[in-house]
Amino acid sequence: MDRPEKLSGSARSAAVQAMFQQIAPRYDLMNRLMTAGQDRAWRRFVVAKANLPAGGAALDIATGTGDIAFELLGSGKAGLAIGADFAPAMMVAGRERAQGNLVRWVTADALNLPFATSHFDAVTHGFLLRNVIDIPRALVEQYRVLKPGGRVVALDTAPPPRGSILTPAIRFHLGVVIPTVGGLLTGNRNAYTYLPQSTIGFKPPDVLAGLFEAAGFVEVGYRRFMFGTVGIVWGSKPG
Repeated sequence: MDRPEKLSGSARSAAVQAMFQQIAPRYDLMNRLMTAGQDRAWRRFVVAKANLPAGGAALDIATGTGDIAFELLGSGKAGLAIGADFAPAMMVAGRERAQGNLVRWVTADALNLPFATSHFDAVTHGFLLRNVIDIPRALVEQYRVLKPGGRVVALDTAPPPRGSILTPAIRFHLGVVIPTVGGLLTGNRNAYTYLPQSTIGFKPPDVLAGLFEAAGFVEVGYRRFMFGTVGIVWGSKPG
């Protein structure tokens, strides 16, 4: 199969889906290694920014094995946490985790969410936007399913900041270390070549914030982490 970065449109979407199906068994381990364990702190920040009311309904898109969905439940505020993903194998791995039965797992396309309008108090996602073929469409769908006053919070990678003295080291880590380790641990070097390249070629948080505003979100903000290579962007649906 061709690598996702060489494809476009529906072919790229299908290739990304197949890739995540293949790496599902070692996905959590690689996340811990690639981020030096910092991803846990990022998820807690996402949940805090989601500002979920007590007993609220939360949707986590591109949930993978449910890391953010579990964090939402662990906050003690979520009355309902739905984990949605287009790669069923990822959710199978999540369902087998401790308390996996507490998350409602749904196979879903981020560009055509199978949920009612104004249904959720919060929508979250981690590393979704760099993989979808139509970011504005994905944001419009998230806006649609949010209740007025609800908040969306997006965790994603970001290209290294321009002019940083750490950029050469970051590019070496992304271009050499991660593909090598990913290939050894998962047997799929192509996946861990695509994922770092999608980081380098993705939009910085300030650009994503502009797309949030174009989709209708207000009170939009963002923050960078991990030497600027990770960004969290948030916004609210007008109440």
